[in-house]
Amino acid sequence: RNTLDVSAVAVVKERSSLPIIIDPSHAAGKSRYIESLSLAGIAAGADGLIIEVHPNPKVAMSDAAQQLTIPEYQALVKKVRAVAGAVGRSLT
Repeated sequence: RNTLDVSAVAVVKERSSLPIIIDPSHAAGKSRYIESLSLAGIAAGADGLIIEVHPNPKVAMSDAAQQLTIPEYQALVKKVRAVAGAVGRSLT
């Protein structure tokens, strides 16, 4: 837990033509770390993110601690879009 090897994104991008998708929700285990891990992953070249979202994470049947609310997710998407633009990429 609490580990996401962001450097692996750059290495795998160099060695593969496949899209690289990271999972900051499971890497973090806690919702408060998802934003920074997501932004770092996108800056490093990740092509996508797996992020757990729930309207009310406190009542989620599993992984409640690592889920974002819908408004948190919407705010994160805006930041991801900005970081992607800053490194010459865009969201599709």
